[in-house]
Amino acid sequence: MLVLIAVAAAAGLMTGTRGFSPSAFWADLMGDQAALIVGQIRAPRTLGAALVGALLGLGGALAQGLFRNPLADPYLLGSAAGAGLAVVLVFAGVSIAGASLSLAAMAWMERVGVVAAAFFGALAGVALTLLLAQGAVQTMRLLLSGVVVAVLLGAVSDLVTVASPDALRGKQAFMLGSTSFLGWDAISLLALGLGLLLPLVLLRARALDALTLGEDSAASLGLDLPRVRLVLVALLSATTALAVAHVGLVAFVGLVAPHLVRRHAPGAHGWLLAASAGMGAALLLGADVISRAVIAPQELPVGVVTAVVGGVYLFVLLRRRGLP
Repeated sequence: MLVLIAVAAAAGLMTGTRGFSPSAFWADLMGDQAALIVGQIRAPRTLGAALVGALLGLGGALAQGLFRNPLADPYLLGSAAGAGLAVVLVFAGVSIAGASLSLAAMAWMERVGVVAAAFFGALAGVALTLLLAQGAVQTMRLLLSGVVVAVLLGAVSDLVTVASPDALRGKQAFMLGSTSFLGWDAISLLALGLGLLLPLVLLRARALDALTLGEDSAASLGLDLPRVRLVLVALLSATTALAVAHVGLVAFVGLVAPHLVRRHAPGAHGWLLAASAGMGAALLLGADVISRAVIAPQELPVGVVTAVVGGVYLFVLLRRRGLP
């Protein structure tokens, strides 16, 4: 997996406006614009894709262990809908106040404001789910509450775009996902977040192992199930919010990464969580290279690439062998 990540990262550095081209990469590296092209554009984008993919893979393994459901993904508890609504509100606000804002203020709101809104919107979506479910006492109630919140916030987001059509383009870009705006400031936040969250999640690996035995068995082992679920939900929401805030909604990475690990290298959750993070990094790195190389110099939204590849994988898996 480390070799795969390294190869995908190297391919990311070699992919630019001319598509995947090692010869062009060496020419760029030796040219006068190397610090800008490689150091400020390709390198942070490649590293950022790996970090976001790791967060999504980690969140997917956490969600599937928490709900004991192989179809659970990081967006299950309303985080995606909350982030989407917050982003739409930011774009609608920019559209309404556009005449009274300077170009610099509008650019700041559309970059920094969107990232902050997506992060806190994702956390607010999960908080609303917990409020509706009256805490994390019952897994099924928590799951159904997440579905209700996602539908409700999605409807409100659509109403906002009807009232402010200019916000629709920003919403669409966010929903499709993109790594093109990742810079070194974002890399610092992503690396810090992953460095803090991964050890905290791994500390709960034994609790996830106990949950696989069933709730009654886990309770008989001395687990305080409501408290354990609440902590796991908090960690899940933090990993998802951090990833979504920087690249938008990237589909299927959090769902497929744990499946690949369980199918080809199964193990306890201590291994599964860390390996799913690595697999998520490799998947999103590969998808980012494809999105930049297929129709270069234009780009495909990376979320579309992950949706197509992940959807085909799960379709074939269901048709041939069933879910792991």
